[in-house]
Amino acid sequence: MTELRVVGKTNGGDKLELADEAGNSFTLKIDDALRNSLSASTPERRLSAVVEETPGYSIKEIQARLRAGESFDEVARISGLSPVKIERYASPIMQERAWVIEQAEKSSPKGTSLPLRELVIQRLAPRGVNMNQISWNTWRLDNGHWHLVLNYPTSDGSREATWNFDLNKRTFVSKDDGARWICGEEIPKQPKPDRMSDHGVLFPADGEPAQPPRLVAVRTDLTPEAQEEKSEIPSDAKKDGVTRRISIPSWDDIMFGRSKKKDEGEDS
Repeated sequence: MTELRVVGKTNGGDKLELADEAGNSFTLKIDDALRNSLSASTPERRLSAVVEETPGYSIKEIQARLRAGESFDEVARISGLSPVKIERYASPIMQERAWVIEQAEKSSPKGTSLPLRELVIQRLAPRGVNMNQISWNTWRLDNGHWHLVLNYPTSDGSREATWNFDLNKRTFVSKDDGARWICGEEIPKQPKPDRMSDHGVLFPADGEPAQPPRLVAVRTDLTPEAQEEKSEIPSDAKKDGVTRRISIPSWDDIMFGRSKKKDEGEDS
């Protein structure tokens, strides 16, 4: 004989909602026969007391929250029930989530003929990962797909690989680099910053050592022909964003403040 317990009244108020140890829901109509049966052995006020302890959510709503990944404590806080009672309702949900993980492990991601379980072993076992220390978790999303999480140990702690799993089609969508690595997908490269970004500040490309700023100057004391020849900017300087040369003073300008040519020009 299956033992049922009273959860509370249904929304209509004309039925009692019952549940068994597995979390299955049942309803019982509150009629005169039920009231007479209760009053024969137990005062009717006992029934009223039970109804007053009705949680704020039905069993289906509680199980829906558990299926969506909420913890026992979170659901207990929201529903007003104790974590112990929430755990009773969680049994079929936890079994369902374990079954989804099993189906995901048996399914093959796109581009490979191996099931996900074999791909995980193929990637992790040769790198010294103890397969007994990996863990899986899943919960259902609003669109009906399942968020699948693999947690595995690493030398610096632990890492995750996450997918969206369509249970009906047995298809995966990798959600991070860990999942792409497990499935052998190409990991997108991070975009390189524009070397002329940030208002002209130069940044070395990936793998290049940082170089001091390049200064291209032209002597002012050269002949016009030589100065025109020197004014050409080298091609590697153009790549760094140099657009013109700067002029530096001659030695006479540095020592005496002006060149002899300038003095002669001014005297004439």
